Amino acid sequence: MSITWQNRFAELLAGNHAATGDPVDAGAQLVVVDADGAEVYRQALARHHRAESPDQRLIWIRPLVGGSESADLGYVFNLNMARRRALNWTEGRLEENGDVVLQLESGETATIQPAVGEQLAELQRWDRFTDRLTRQEEAELEQLDADSWHGQFS
Repeated sequence: MSITWQNRFAELLAGNHAATGDPVDAGAQLVVVDADGAEVYRQALARHHRAESPDQRLIWIRPLVGGSESADLGYVFNLNMARRRALNWTEGRLEENGDVVLQLESGETATIQPAVGEQLAELQRWDRFTDRLTRQEEAELEQLDADSWHGQFS
């Protein structure tokens, strides 16, 4: 059975590609380049996503922005800044190196690949941050169906 790009996408976000076998040692980052090949965006991704029906060609993700050190609380994220984002894709493929490449409706190219460097560090800070959330709050984040956050960390 061959792996599809959709399966690999989910594996990358979950951290199931960690050399250590521990998902917290791995995760995914999103790199977007414009039609000329210039990088326009690079960010770590939260460990959840939601795909709309295949005919809609839409995947919801959560780039990890809005994190900062707080004197009282340690490293926290503003959940209104770490909002869901849509990838409207026209074509998806799995590269030989395991990266997932999506051609976006905007003409840009999105690559989902293993998180490294600062993006991996940010994902690990996110993982520690989400330990503070209630189960209900975590479930609400994972649904990726709201554009704003009400409650703690908003």
